[in-house]
Amino acid sequence: MKRSKQWDVRGAVGFAALFHFLYACAIGCLLPFLTLYLRHLGLTAVMTGAIMAVKHIVALVWRPLSCILARRHNKRRTVIIGSLICSAAVASTLLLFPPTGMSTENRSCNISQQNTVHELSSTTLKPRTTLQKFATSVVYSTEHKMRPTQEHNNTKHISAMPVNFSALHNTQSTTEATTSSYSGRQASSVVQMASPGMRRRSLMEHEQKQQENNKIQYEFLGSLKIMDTQHQMFFLIMIIIIFWEILAAPLTWTADDGLHEYLDFVDATERHQAIKPWRLLGIAGGMGCSGILVSFLYCLIGTVLHFYTYILLMVLAMPLAGLLPLYRHKREHVPGAGLKALHLVRGDPQALLCAVTAVLTGMAGSVVSNFLLWQMQDHHATELQMGITLAVVPLCQAAFAPLNGCLSRLLKFHGRLLPLGILGLSLQCLSYSFMQTPWTVLPVQVLAGISVGALWWSLEAQSSDIASPGTELAVKRVFEALYLDLGAGVGSVAAGFVVQRFGIKVLFQGTAAMLGLWCISLVVMQWRIPRQRRINYSRLLAAGASEMSESDTEQENDWLEKAIEDDKGNNNWRRLD
Repeated sequence: MKRSKQWDVRGAVGFAALFHFLYACAIGCLLPFLTLYLRHLGLTAVMTGAIMAVKHIVALVWRPLSCILARRHNKRRTVIIGSLICSAAVASTLLLFPPTGMSTENRSCNISQQNTVHELSSTTLKPRTTLQKFATSVVYSTEHKMRPTQEHNNTKHISAMPVNFSALHNTQSTTEATTSSYSGRQASSVVQMASPGMRRRSLMEHEQKQQENNKIQYEFLGSLKIMDTQHQMFFLIMIIIIFWEILAAPLTWTADDGLHEYLDFVDATERHQAIKPWRLLGIAGGMGCSGILVSFLYCLIGTVLHFYTYILLMVLAMPLAGLLPLYRHKREHVPGAGLKALHLVRGDPQALLCAVTAVLTGMAGSVVSNFLLWQMQDHHATELQMGITLAVVPLCQAAFAPLNGCLSRLLKFHGRLLPLGILGLSLQCLSYSFMQTPWTVLPVQVLAGISVGALWWSLEAQSSDIASPGTELAVKRVFEALYLDLGAGVGSVAAGFVVQRFGIKVLFQGTAAMLGLWCISLVVMQWRIPRQRRINYSRLLAAGASEMSESDTEQENDWLEKAIEDDKGNNNWRRLD
C-alpha cells in the first residue's frame, strides 16, 4: 500500500512567514530612503517624482504578467531566486554615481572626521579635475594659466631663489628661434607645393575650421558641465530603476501564489492571512534598524549602508527561497481570474467607490513616502529620527491586524470605516505641513498607521464581498495594484511638479484638501447608493428552524446534507492530484 504524503501546514506557514519577514526587512532598509538618496545625488523634485512614477508603472504592468508566465511554465522557484540575486546586483550599481547634492548630517560626527573625509574626497577627485583644466587650457587658451595654489607655491620659490635674468632672456630667445625656424620650414614646404594665392586661401580655411571646431567643442563641454551632467545622471538612474523593478516585481506575488495554492490544496486558505503581520513587522524592523545603523556609522560609511544592508538581507533570504512551500494546481486554477476580478469590481457600485478611494489614497501615500523625508531633512532630522518615524506606521498596521474579527462583529457595514481612514490620512498630511521639529511627527504617524490599517481592512472586506469562488485573491490584488502602483505612480509625478513649483508645504496642504473633499463625497455617495447585503446562510437556517416543525426541520437537514454530499461527490477529482 502506497503511503500518502504528509502536509505540514503549520511548518509551511511559519517558513513562508520567515522568508517574507527577511525580504520585507530588506525592502524596508532601502526603498523608503531611496528618494532621499536621489536628492543626495543632486536630482530635483521633478526628476525624483518621474523616477518613482516609472518604477510604479513598470510594476503595474510587469508584475501580473510575470506571475502568469511563472505559473504557466512552472518556474516559480527559479523566478524567486533569480529575482533575489539580480535585484541585489542591480541595486548596487546605484553606488557608482558620485554624490553631488545635499546629504544628511549626523550630529555625532566629529568636525575633524568630516574634514578628513572632505580632504580625502578632494584628493581623490583632484587628478581628474587637473586633467580637465589642463585639457581646456591647452585647447582653448594661448596663455598658461595656473591654479591659485600653484601660483602661491611658485611665488614662494621665486622669492626664495635668485633669479638670473640673462638666462631667462637666452631661454626666451632660443625658444623664439626654434619656433621661427620650424614655421619657416613649414612655410617653405607649402610654398614649394602651391602658389601664394592658394596658400593664403588654404591657411584661412584651416583657421576658420579650427575656430569652428573649438567653438563646437567648447559649447558641448560647457553644456555637459553645466546642464547635461544632471540630466545624464537622471536618465541613467531611470534605466537602472526600470531594470531593478523588472527583476524585483515578480517576487512577492509569485511567492504568494505558490503558498496560496499550497494552502488551498490542503483546505487551509484562511492561514494565508497570517503572512501579512510578519511582512509588516519586517518592514518596520528594516526601517528602524537601518536608520539606527546609518545614524551611528554615518561618519565611517555614510548613507550607502542602506544598500549594504539591503544586499546582505537579500543574500540571507536566498537559502529560504529554495525551501519555500510552493504548489501548482493542474486543474484548480480559474482561467482569466484577473479579468473576472476587474469585471466584478466594475459591476458593483460600492466596489467602484473603493477602487477610486484606493487610487486617491495611493496618490497621498506616494506623496508621503517620497517627500516626507525631504521635509524632515530640511528640519535637520537625523537618520535615527527618520527610521523610527517611518517604522511607526507598519507597526500600527501590524497591531491593527488582530482587530479584524472584532471590527467585523461591531460594524454591520465595513464601508463606514472607509471615510474615517481617509479623514485620518487627511489630518496626517495637514499636520506634516506645519512640522516644526522632527519628533513632532511621531503622534501623527500613529494616527497614520491606524488610518491605513482601517483603509486596508475595508478594501479587503469589500473584495471578499464581491469575489466569486476562485477569484478572492485576484480581487484583492486589483485594489492592491490600484493603491500601490497606479495611484502611487500618478501621485509621484504630480508631487514632483508641485514641490518644484510651490514647495513641500503646499504639497501636503493640497493633498490634505483633496482627501478631505473625497471623504465628504464618499459619505454622500455611500448614502445614496443602495447597499446589497450578503446572504448569511447560517442565520437564515437558524431563523427558519424556529418557525418550522420537527418534520420540516428534518426535511431541511436532509436536503442540506444531500446537497453537501453531492458537492463532495462532484469534487472528488480534486483529491486525485
